[in-house]
Amino acid sequence: MDTATPAVTVALHDGASVIASSGQVDARRHGELLLPAVDRVLAEAGVKLDAVTGVVVGVGPGPYTGLRVGLVTAATFGSALAVPVHGICTLDGLAYAAGQDGLEGPFAVATDARRKEVYWARYEDARTRTGDPAVDRPADIAEALAGLPVVGQGAVLYPDAFPDARGPEHVAAGALAALAAERLAAGQELLEPQPLYLRRPDAQVPKNYKVVTPK
Repeated sequence: MDTATPAVTVALHDGASVIASSGQVDARRHGELLLPAVDRVLAEAGVKLDAVTGVVVGVGPGPYTGLRVGLVTAATFGSALAVPVHGICTLDGLAYAAGQDGLEGPFAVATDARRKEVYWARYEDARTRTGDPAVDRPADIAEALAGLPVVGQGAVLYPDAFPDARGPEHVAAGALAALAAERLAAGQELLEPQPLYLRRPDAQVPKNYKVVTPK
């Protein structure tokens, strides 16, 4: 599952292929849409939740509110089912999906970070990120990414900075699951299911905040 972007996406993977999936784009309803999507995917696959043997969750980067919905839900499922919970960088999932669609590297991935910024990373190919994810204004990285295809909603939103926009626009949980299954089969360690925010949340404690302690 992934809620790091406006897409609320869930998939069920059997270790070889995706057997059911769901994706809805709504930046304000992550908490409302996620659990019904889980139910829908399980029903489509004809299995119960207790058949799940592991959980993969996108760790971002992403805005604080949406990202934590998926992470908390994944952690809850992991605890209730006593199964491992694995993290995958959301940008890696987009890169992997682009590779499945036929895009060859090098290229970049960019998602909407709001505040007129993008979360982004460069890739040598669909499986190989060449640096850590970052958050920047599109104009500030346009020269560095000049000539590269850029995958994701960030490219679509800022065509002046990223003229060669490519799909997919939004992450799909099926790609995350497939990438995780591939890495696990190769004996690679996955990320801890901890959020990758890259910046502080929008909500801040007011300056000069006065603490009042009852006597």
